[in-house]
This record gives sequence, C-alpha cells and structure tokens, in this order.
Amino acid sequence: MRHFLDVDDLKPSELARILNLATDPKPPQVLAGRGAALLFEKPSARTRSATELAVVQLGGHPVYIGPAEVGLDQRESVEDVTRTLACYNAVIGARVFAHSTVERMAAVSEVPIVNLLSDHAHPTQAVADLLTMRAESGHLEGLTLAYVGDANNMARSLAYAAGLSGMALRIASPAGYAFKESDLRRMRRHGCEPVQVENPDDAVRGADVVYTDVWASMGQEQEAEKRRQDFAGFTVSRRLMAQAAPRAVFLHCLPAHRGEEVEAEVIDGPRSRVWPQAANRMHAARGLLLWLLEQGG
Repeated sequence: MRHFLDVDDLKPSELARILNLATDPKPPQVLAGRGAALLFEKPSARTRSATELAVVQLGGHPVYIGPAEVGLDQRESVEDVTRTLACYNAVIGARVFAHSTVERMAAVSEVPIVNLLSDHAHPTQAVADLLTMRAESGHLEGLTLAYVGDANNMARSLAYAAGLSGMALRIASPAGYAFKESDLRRMRRHGCEPVQVENPDDAVRGADVVYTDVWASMGQEQEAEKRRQDFAGFTVSRRLMAQAAPRAVFLHCLPAHRGEEVEAEVIDGPRSRVWPQAANRMHAARGLLLWLLEQGG
C-alpha cells in the first residue's frame, strides 16, 4: 500500500510517471463505481474543486466530508474515522491542520491516503507546480526556482519536488523564517540543497521561475501584523522580477494578497502563470490518483 504524504515519498522515476499520467487526455476509468473520501478540516476552493473533478474524470464518486460531520478526535478518533471511510472508498484525501493526522491515517488505512495539505506539507500543489513549470520550459532538470517568503509547508514540498526533478532552489526568507536544519538534512537525502539567503534579489537574480506564498497562512491570523513587519521588503515586485531571467515566469499557490507578498502588476501581468498553475491542480490530482491505484490501491 502506497500513500502520498509528501513529495519525498516518491522516487524521481515515480514523480516523473505521475507528471506523465497527469497529462493523459483520456485517463482510464480506474475509479468507476468507486468512491473517494475527501476529508477537510480546513476550508478550500482549489483543493476541493480540483480533487473532486479529478475523481469524476477517473469515473469515481467524490464524497466531501467537512469538519462538522466528523470532528476528528472529538466525536471519533482519527484512526476509527479512517478505518470507517476505508470500508467504502478506494482512496482517502485529507486536508488537515496537523501533519501527524495524515501520518496516523496512513498507519491504519487499507486504502491510499493523500495529503491534500497539512501544516508540514502541500505536496499536491507542488506536483501541479512541476506540471506548470514543465509546460512552460519543456523540461525541469536544470531550471532554477527562486522562492521568496516563509520557508513553510509549501516551500518544503517544493524543495523536495525540485530535488527529485533536478532543479536548483534558492529561497529568500527574513531572519527566523528559513528552513531548520532538520528540514535541510531531509532535503539533502533527496538531492536538494537549497541556497538560503535573506536578500530577495540574491535569490531571484537569473532565476527561471519566481514563486511566493502568503506571509500568514490559515491558522496564523494572530501573527499577521508581525509577519507584515518582518516580511517588509519581500514583496515580489516588478523591480524584483526584472532581476530574473528574461523569460522567467511568476507562480503563486493562491490565495494571494495583492500589495503584500506580490504586486498586482506582477500576479496579473504577462509573466504570471498562476491560472494555468491553478488549473494544473486538477490534472496533478488525477495523475497522482492514477499512480496510486496503479500501485494496487
């Protein structure tokens, strides 16, 4: 049984296979007559829509389960909810707060568990990002990705994706917001040695892709004002984009706060690829589900 809790659960060849499956215009109906449970502790726009439609495109029936319907570890334990859902569904996707929740699910599940987001990782988004970069450049190996912002769950999954794909990663974060040494040790095991700097210009200069995320993620609302102060100077602006390679593109996992982490002129400008990137969430989910079911799920 294979699960997908973060990108580094995969080998490079497996990640490449998922990307190829994601572009299949006529995917096999591997979920025909089967359900896919989609458990959400956090609200979502892209993740829910993309994953539900991916299930439909594989012939399956998505079953959305909101937080009020289950109450993990309140009405029922994570383990019991997982065992119950596995009785009816071929796969379980979960968008949760604590990464330990998806780890506990995977420990007892008889069907594949897909991490749709946790406080530690956002792997399905990273797969969509690779699809977007590959479509733009025709390849991934040798590209330089610059990430400007908090070394958060998104940055972590991107780092694993970059390492497995032969890309170079530079990340610019304010003091106190960079990757921890424990993160770096795990990244090195998967071929990624991110260059960490505190000056966004140093990260973006000559890069093929410039990426950012919100400064305060869901659940960090109380830190928002402090983070706005700490991240002053880290906005992806037209001036900063001018430091990148001539054909560089801009990516953002959304939702975006124009005027904070990115200027409106950048995210809405000609170098932005955020909408193809958002569309690729569905294709990435479809390729990932196909691959997991190939493994015997």
